[in-house]
Amino acid sequence: MTDFQPTLHGQTVIIRPLHANDWPAMFAAAADPLIWELHPAHDRYTEPVFRTYFENGLASQMAFAFVARGDGAIIGSSRYHGYDSALSEIEIGWTFLTRAYWGGRINAEIKRLMIDHAFTFADTVIFWVGEKNWRSQRAMEKIGGVRRPGIHTRAISRNADGTLQPHVIFEIKKG
Repeated sequence: MTDFQPTLHGQTVIIRPLHANDWPAMFAAAADPLIWELHPAHDRYTEPVFRTYFENGLASQMAFAFVARGDGAIIGSSRYHGYDSALSEIEIGWTFLTRAYWGGRINAEIKRLMIDHAFTFADTVIFWVGEKNWRSQRAMEKIGGVRRPGIHTRAISRNADGTLQPHVIFEIKKG
């Protein structure tokens, strides 16, 4: 049986399953509008929008809380999504970090821990990134993501007006 919600230990962060009682600390970490400024869901810093993100993460049973080893603070979240055993592919997404941890090594550490775990059951890890989210696109390139051709949409990623959000897809292959 594949474990989609392990606890992963890095040098500076612990990645552990998301729990309902994480709500106050997770919302406090996410309530900065600048975190979401380039994200397709740019209003995710608001309580009702973040509540949906949080509840969907719990329901997925694939979501994580990032906990800083230094002070035990929740500093972000991510999740696995859409495992396709026929393609041997899984997505990592819905990721955010508090701004205090931007630009350092922690994003690479988090992604490496999650990718390494994904490679125990999949050969390819993909990342859907908003078409205009250049900050996340650069972060993907820094960790070795290769952009697939084209602009992609899917029914689960819609704007407030119901239109599909355009994304680019990055992939990292095992080996």
